[in-house]
Amino acid sequence: MGHGHGHGHGAGADDRRRLGVALGITALVLVVGAVGAVVTGSLALLADLGHVGTDVVALGTALAASALAARPPSRRRTFGLGRAEVLGAALNAVLLLGVTVWVAIEAVERLATPTEVPGGALLVYGLVGLVGNVVALAVLQRGSGGMNVRGAALHVLGDALGSVAVLAAAVVTLTTGWAYADTLASLVIVAILLPRTVALLRETGHVLLEGAPAGIDVDDVHTALLDVEGVAEVHDLHVWAINDRSPAVSAHLVISDEGCATADCGEHGVLDRATIVLRERFGLEHSTLQIEGVEHADHEQACEPPVVTVERGFGAR
Repeated sequence: MGHGHGHGHGAGADDRRRLGVALGITALVLVVGAVGAVVTGSLALLADLGHVGTDVVALGTALAASALAARPPSRRRTFGLGRAEVLGAALNAVLLLGVTVWVAIEAVERLATPTEVPGGALLVYGLVGLVGNVVALAVLQRGSGGMNVRGAALHVLGDALGSVAVLAAAVVTLTTGWAYADTLASLVIVAILLPRTVALLRETGHVLLEGAPAGIDVDDVHTALLDVEGVAEVHDLHVWAINDRSPAVSAHLVISDEGCATADCGEHGVLDRATIVLRERFGLEHSTLQIEGVEHADHEQACEPPVVTVERGFGAR
């Protein structure tokens, strides 16, 4: 017995609009930044450009994942393609992690042999990048806040921070001529982005491995179901999420002698009471509950096919 609910379609359409706008802005910033990196030879600007490049891929991936997630379920994919958003966020995290590690290695190498960077040109390109990143980030933060959009926004945040670091390096270079300012700015970008990237990667991995959604304690769910009037035992309890907006739960509820198992019991039915508890206390709109009698709970394996052992004698093939 189960209750399924579809939701989030409006939020998904809004996310796609915002991702499209952010993608256009970021692509423009990429072109400007590429020119700036060639003209100045700045590692900080190149680091920022690397992040912008992955941003274009990230935003495109997030946009495609959002479109796929909006497709309705089918007989082949009964949950639909909601996981596409999680996969998109995971891909974005891996891309950003790769770029961040590359920048860190390049920065360490430049500590030994600093490169002279023109501060004036660095200042101009850093300012252009910052304006574009801030606008794109503002667009994304007005969305639903789903994992897919947050993954894309993390990329843009990295670019915005990178642009700030580029501007700081430009100011230091113009005022003091310190050769290490650009390299230090790159390391600051790495220090800020690395923990956020790892956190996103862990979050997406948790969802893909069917972990319990954040904020939902499975022990509390078990206790709440056990407290439902008419429930004698709860087992085979599973709480997971298709994506970060679609948590789900399944469980076997063993009813007591005075419990009512049928759906026509109205407000006195175990199924209805349990469903209400899951929805109102834990926000679990999608629940699949199997109602069992006490005698059935002890014989759930009775219908499994017997194991057939084939004995082979001498000369058997």
